[in-house]
Order: sequence, then C-alpha cells, then structure tokens
Amino acid sequence: MKEQEGVIKYQLKHTEKPVNEKFSFAEINAWRAIIFRLGLIGQDPGRYANLGFGNISQRLGSQGNKFIISGTQTGHIEHLSPEHYCLVVKAEPRKNRIQSRGLLKPSSESLTHASIYAQDSNIHAVIHAHSPEIWSRTAALNLPHIPAAIPYGTVEMAIAVERLFQSGSLQQTSLFTMLGHEDGVAAFGGNMQEAAWELIKCLSLAFGIEPM
Repeated sequence: MKEQEGVIKYQLKHTEKPVNEKFSFAEINAWRAIIFRLGLIGQDPGRYANLGFGNISQRLGSQGNKFIISGTQTGHIEHLSPEHYCLVVKAEPRKNRIQSRGLLKPSSESLTHASIYAQDSNIHAVIHAHSPEIWSRTAALNLPHIPAAIPYGTVEMAIAVERLFQSGSLQQTSLFTMLGHEDGVAAFGGNMQEAAWELIKCLSLAFGIEPM
C-alpha cells in the first residue's frame, strides 16, 4: 500500500501569521518556477492521488537553522507569492518537532529539509523534487540513497539523512534519492542555483539511460 503524499507526520507548533522577516523571495521563486516547468514540482491527476508534490527551501541568514519553505500543498501553483511560504523557526528532527510561522503550514517534508541543513552550515538551499526518471535509475546512476524501508517525513528519515552525510557518499554529489518515498529526490547546495543545477544535471543523466 502506497503512502498518501503530502501528509504531515511530525509534531507541529504553528503560528498562523505572515512571515515578516526581511527576505527576498525573488531567487527562490525564480528557481521554483524553473523546477515547476520541468515537472519536478507540481500536481498531476495521474500521480499521487492528484495531490501536490515537491517543495523548496532556503536558509534564512548566514547562521542558524531557520529556513523559508514552500507551504504544504502548493505544488499546483506555478508562481508562488510570499504568503505561500512558511518560516521554520525551530526544528528538532530527532524529536520529530517543528515550530513554524506563516499563513500556510510548512511542507510535509520540512523535517527532511531541517535534517539536511543541520549537517552543514554551508548548505543554504534544498529542493525536494519528484522525478520518476532519476528515482528509478538510482542504481544505474550510482546515486546515494535512503533505503526503501525508511518512510518520508519521519525521525527515521532524519536519522538516515545524518548517516548518509556521515558515510561520505555525498562528497561527490549533493543529491540523493529516497527509495521509500515514490520518485523522491533531494538536492542541496550553497545557494539555490547550485541545488537546482545538481538536480537538472542528474535529470539529464537519467534521460541518457535507456528506459528500464
């Protein structure tokens, strides 16, 4: 039985009010629009029971682990506005807890984003995409991956992300797949451009492999 996409599994303490921090949404919106047009974020009647998929985030400031992330179930919207984003004020991946503020609740994958940011202070952008092409060719592309037994949006996923970083398998690439999360791919980088380019580069390599 497949998991329902977009279900928030962590303990959430959310304050429903606008994100008022000084933050320019121009860069994150520009790259999200590109990722949307590539079909890596979006909504498709034929996939995941027609629920939106994929999300994008950016660390707030040069220090700390606060980050801006697209709100839950915004995948169908091509061009987001500031009200479609949420601020994760505090995240405790190993305790399955997130505190946030925004007019929308944070994405169901926020715990995974938080875990990635916690591994390296130089990471400032994370994209969680859905790509059947990349995901199904994990072995062929020799991609780092989270085992199929690990469900998305859980403490187990957060711990698995930590172990993946500790293993050294992400030294040559800043992307991994989540085999227990259908079509799930996470890319990250020092900025939005780096994260997006890693994702697009891997997609081009996946298209170059004969269909399975």
